[in-house]
Amino acid sequence: MRQQAESGKPAIAVGWRSAGMAVVAGLVITALAWLAGPSLFATAGGADHRTVEATVTGPTDCTDGAAGETVRFTDDGTTRTGTLSGCGHNKDETVRIAVPDEPADPTGEPLSVHLASTDAGMSELGRPLGMALLVLSGAAGGMYAFLVIRGPRQGGVPARLA
Repeated sequence: MRQQAESGKPAIAVGWRSAGMAVVAGLVITALAWLAGPSLFATAGGADHRTVEATVTGPTDCTDGAAGETVRFTDDGTTRTGTLSGCGHNKDETVRIAVPDEPADPTGEPLSVHLASTDAGMSELGRPLGMALLVLSGAAGGMYAFLVIRGPRQGGVPARLA
C-alpha cells in the first residue's frame, strides 16, 4: 500500500527520474542478455552432418517405443546401412536422412542416423525474437511500475465508462 504524505499527495513523486530509472534498468538487463551470447535464447547446433537419400530396408511399426528402422544409403560411393530413429515408413520408401560428417568405420555396426527434417539446432530467428520479447517485457514491467506508483487518477471512472 502506498503511503500518503500529510498533504494528501502520494509520498513518491512520479516524474522523469522515475521513468529514467526504469529505462536504465531495462537497458542494463538487455545489454547483459546480449552479452550472454546466443545460447541464452537458442540451443547450440548439433553435430555437423550432411543430408543424403536413403531407402528403408527394414521398416518398423510405431507401436514399439524404441522403434528403429534399417536404411541403406550411399556414402562417398560406398553403400552403407544405418539405424534410423523413426517408424512408420514402408519398405523401399525413399527418405532424406542426416548422416554425420565423420561416420564410424564402414565395416562396423550400422550408423545411427535421423530424418533430415527433424534436425534440432539453433534457429536463425531465436536470438532476435528472444531479444525483442525481452525488451517488450521490460517495457511492460516499467509501465506497470509507473502505474502502481502513480496510483489511481483523481475523479474516478467517467460516467460513460461506468
